[in-house]
Amino acid sequence: MKGKTILKWISNSISTLLIILLVCAVLIVISSRAAGGEPSLFGYQLKTVLSGSMEPEMPVGSLILTKQVDEKETFKTGDVITFRTSENILVTHRIIEVEHNGQRFITKGDNNNGPDVEPVLAENIVGKYSGTTIPYAGYVFHYMNTKQGAVLFLFIPGLLFLGHAIFTIWRALRLIEGPKKEETI
Repeated sequence: MKGKTILKWISNSISTLLIILLVCAVLIVISSRAAGGEPSLFGYQLKTVLSGSMEPEMPVGSLILTKQVDEKETFKTGDVITFRTSENILVTHRIIEVEHNGQRFITKGDNNNGPDVEPVLAENIVGKYSGTTIPYAGYVFHYMNTKQGAVLFLFIPGLLFLGHAIFTIWRALRLIEGPKKEETI
């Protein structure tokens, strides 16, 4: 009897975990698509590190957490910011010099030899690095934002949930049929 209770508890836990996983995957994919690939939660965004310019603090393939900023935000030398370049590319580098009363910044990647070519205007800053880095998670996050990744991250949890549901139904039918066979003997 105790073994059946443990198995039932494990089965319920797996079902709950799979439902949570499926709902989270759906929410992440939908929020990514709705926000143009940049989902935001409580004023924070996840960014994937695609180059080694900020190593060793931010290794390639890491996921970093940036706090969204508004026009009132002030920045100082040493802050790590995420900004849009003139080519509309997001870059995360450290401020090495503040110019024009905080309206223009000279930035540099920690692993780069020299400062960035173009100064960063205050209105092009979209976030400030929070100090949180998750190594290797950026590879998954970046892939999840592709069409194939979105399908895969919705399909796999759904398939796992369906497989678990089929197994649970099969096991329940076996338990129901078991006593009937014994009664006919």
